[in-house]
Amino acid sequence: MNLRTALVALVGTLLTTSVLAKNVTLLNVSYDPTRELYKSVNAAFAAQWKAEHGDTVTIQMSNGGSGKQARSVVDGLPADVVTLALAYDIDAVADHGLLDKNWQQRLPDNASPYTSTIVFLVRKDNPKGIHDWNDLIKPGVQVVTPNPKTSGGARWNFLAAWGYALKQPGGNEAKARAFVKTLFEHVPVLDTGARGATNTFAQRGMGDVLLAWENEALLAKREPGGDQFEIVVPSISILAEPPVAVVDKNVDAHGTRAVAEAYLKFLYSPQAQEIEARNFYRPRSQAIAAKYAAQFPKVKTFTLADEFGTWRKAQATFFADCGVFDQIGPGH
Repeated sequence: MNLRTALVALVGTLLTTSVLAKNVTLLNVSYDPTRELYKSVNAAFAAQWKAEHGDTVTIQMSNGGSGKQARSVVDGLPADVVTLALAYDIDAVADHGLLDKNWQQRLPDNASPYTSTIVFLVRKDNPKGIHDWNDLIKPGVQVVTPNPKTSGGARWNFLAAWGYALKQPGGNEAKARAFVKTLFEHVPVLDTGARGATNTFAQRGMGDVLLAWENEALLAKREPGGDQFEIVVPSISILAEPPVAVVDKNVDAHGTRAVAEAYLKFLYSPQAQEIEARNFYRPRSQAIAAKYAAQFPKVKTFTLADEFGTWRKAQATFFADCGVFDQIGPGH
């Protein structure tokens, strides 16, 4: 091959590559405390996709209370993927025809690539002596938790407290209802999302204890001023499984299905599982979970299915209009 032929071939290759390479933008609509997690995940995925396909991927984020975010997608926010706090919020999007109702079967572990749980964040030296759920209803204790009507984390908080009460000697539905009603009498304000509740507790100085995602509590400890807080692990809590899904109707309209599906599969990769663990989410990978075991407290947990069945059932019973929370929440 002479020089002229080689140059022509090279130019042709470059032109072909420039034509085929493209810019792709995804919108990930997520729940409140995932900002730091997805900042790292998005950079890693974009670099991998660029190396493998030559395309430049930009992932835009929208964060807020999980229930509120689901409603925004239903109302037209053009999410390519949703990474929300609990399955019902994605079910609600599916119920409006934006994705298939079998979405949880598309990815491993019911489409939850990482897990978390609910713990307590208290002030330094734990001045109110808060060690378990029953301490939250002691006289003079103020509890900070978001609003279950808008926040996914708040719904996990509510069910964790209810499950604790059920599991006490002689526990039953009536006693659980009374316990959680009393608990909410100790809640001075209901933020719309978990990050707002963390800010209320940590920055505004309100309350004696924050009911928090484990990842949010561990992050708060790492932030400047984190030495002013301590994490308390209750005797039992709930295994929280935040799920992810591609929004079929939107990715097909945007032409982004291949990238969106790869993005969610990436969350299960060793690289992403490491990122999730570094951001204090419990990875599904047993090997990576073992590597990071020291940073996570030992927590005895029950699952949603153990005590409440499906998320559809729990939502209808506790959090729908005129449900249990509306009957016993603040002001009732």
